Amino acid sequence: MAERLAKFMAHSGVCSRRDAEEYIRQGRVTVNGEVVSTPAFNVEGNVTVLLDGEKLPQKDKTRLWLYYKPSGLVTTHKDKEGRPTVFDHLPPGLPRVISVGRLDLNSEGLLLLTNNGELSRELELPKNAWSRRYRVRVHGKVDLKRLESLQQGVTVDGVTYGRVMAAIDSQNGSNAWLSVTLNEGKNREIRKLMKFIGLEVARLIRVSYGPFQLGNLKKGEVREVPQKVLKEQLGSRFAL
Repeated sequence: MAERLAKFMAHSGVCSRRDAEEYIRQGRVTVNGEVVSTPAFNVEGNVTVLLDGEKLPQKDKTRLWLYYKPSGLVTTHKDKEGRPTVFDHLPPGLPRVISVGRLDLNSEGLLLLTNNGELSRELELPKNAWSRRYRVRVHGKVDLKRLESLQQGVTVDGVTYGRVMAAIDSQNGSNAWLSVTLNEGKNREIRKLMKFIGLEVARLIRVSYGPFQLGNLKKGEVREVPQKVLKEQLGSRFAL
């Protein structure tokens, strides 16, 4: 059955579907010796696809890992500013992996890693509405009414944010720990929303992504999700 070239590449684990589309536009991909320049190109059967002259990796069974990302690492394979990356600091022995979404430089906690670019894209789609839960340490006086107003969705600097659930876990003077749950995960969303209600984020830890939990992982540790759990949570489409 025919499928889009970018999807075919993502299945190999070499990159995400979005990156594959960009590589194709850049003329870096050939199919049976011919350069392909449009992501709309379909492939089927026994074709030879090269990226920068190299064969794609053989398709492997879909795998997913839980990783405790430390603060101070960027979630990219190569950083233009030369900052240390997540992928430079992964434990040895992992195959080439890509992340499911991102955590910004100063955030820490659960980051999902996979060898299947199509799975990464699937888990990031807003339509799946998988909640992300965070523990957030803030400085400032917490106004409970303003905090609860985030449940209705707000617009900050022209950007509209959907429903965000936030509650106070503990408070000591001008410091507090909050539990924050959201479904969208827009760029620096929690930091911008906290600033909007007069709070400064001092520490931000993601503790869950959908059904997957940070648990007792320590900073820098990786744990693979068992195939049985993958099948239960994602169905047979990805748990092969």
